[in-house]
Amino acid sequence: MARPSIFITGAAAGIGRATAKLFVAEGWLVGAYDIDRPGLDSLQQEVRTGSLVTGVLDVRDVAAWEKGMAEFFAAAGGRLDVLLNNAGILYSGPFESITPEQHHRLVDVNINGVINGCHAALPYLRRTPDSRVINMASAGAIYGHPSLASYSASKFAVRALTEALDLEWQQYGVKVRDVWPLYVSTAMVDNLQARSIKTLGVTLTAEDVARTILRITRDKGGRLHWPVGWRTHVLAGSVKLLPGRVSRLLTRWTST
Repeated sequence: MARPSIFITGAAAGIGRATAKLFVAEGWLVGAYDIDRPGLDSLQQEVRTGSLVTGVLDVRDVAAWEKGMAEFFAAAGGRLDVLLNNAGILYSGPFESITPEQHHRLVDVNINGVINGCHAALPYLRRTPDSRVINMASAGAIYGHPSLASYSASKFAVRALTEALDLEWQQYGVKVRDVWPLYVSTAMVDNLQARSIKTLGVTLTAEDVARTILRITRDKGGRLHWPVGWRTHVLAGSVKLLPGRVSRLLTRWTST
């Protein structure tokens, strides 16, 4: 049989790039897609292997999704084991300081981009045994976060989509999972205007998240949500176990 394949969005930098490199090292065929062509070219130069397929993709573009997915499925020998919806953007600061256009762009990339990817990938995932979708959520999906209101809302939407599609797509044998990292040392947190970054710190690397993604592809259980790092586990556990008022106070404390 052909080797397993993974289609990664936002693959030119950060978590997407680290995941592409890890999966190539693990013997997968990797589709690395992004709007950043120079970044993809540098990834190709760094990897220097026939195990990497690259392509330009704006996740907001439905036609581009359909074209890229069909081309990669053919290059993979007629299989798609994993779709990693990783592409995302972030605007931080007081809600009113972010323009409506920025809020809308964030929704288009972080929510509609994931919807587009799931829609385009399903016909190919259904044709591959034990396939799965992995969506990049965030610790921001645990409780709405000050200074990151729209970003947090977008990750709540990704969480809900993950839960709903995992139930819907059981009939096709397709699993849907999401990943919840806290702050990760990538360009996304440069100049981040959220006080919680000082309280909680930036302790995760892109490679930490990539290794969690690899574990998800090997997991045979039913776990949907995958926190990354002990701080995220603590926050997720606190919200699950403590009353709403306490969760609110905990979030407020980390944000002030």
